[in-house]
Amino acid sequence: MRAALGPIAALLRRFHTEMPRHIAGPGYFFWPFHVVRDYARTLARDGSRMVAELPRYLALADALETAQVPLPIVFAHNDLLPANLLDDGQRLWLIDFEYAGFSTALFDLAGLSSNAGFSPDETQTLLAAYFGTPPDAALTRAMAAMQCASLLREAMWSMVSELHLNAPGTDYPAYTAENLARMDAALDAYQTAYGRLT
Repeated sequence: MRAALGPIAALLRRFHTEMPRHIAGPGYFFWPFHVVRDYARTLARDGSRMVAELPRYLALADALETAQVPLPIVFAHNDLLPANLLDDGQRLWLIDFEYAGFSTALFDLAGLSSNAGFSPDETQTLLAAYFGTPPDAALTRAMAAMQCASLLREAMWSMVSELHLNAPGTDYPAYTAENLARMDAALDAYQTAYGRLT
């Protein structure tokens, strides 16, 4: 992943801008902050073990949403785990479009960065490669906030999965804990750089 930041950024930019021409019918929209709020409703309704934490997660999502900057709507992948990028030796492939829909490019970039464990410098390189220019302070801050949001969404997806999925060999509580720990680390880095979220 780290050795291919430029090609990955180019692939995502091309996917984001070219895919809308090939989408027919109603367009699915994926806004990560709405997804978090919807997951919270599901978790509260179905008696999740994490119910007591939901007000904190919702307040965090609201604060992270206010840190975003206006960007064009693109057709995004919305589930950029490293396993969803394949390199066959000749080209890169983007796979698994279960969550694809119109969204912001920053959610894909933040998901890729946080899920791949990129350093701050690698994240800046990714942003510069995608946008064609070094990111300004507002975009850098929005990216850091979106990285937290990406990890929160993934953790809450896992909480919902604890209740409703039964994949043999999958430890959803452990995956929830892993993503919450990563989110806490990202949030600590964000608040160290930009101050406490309110």
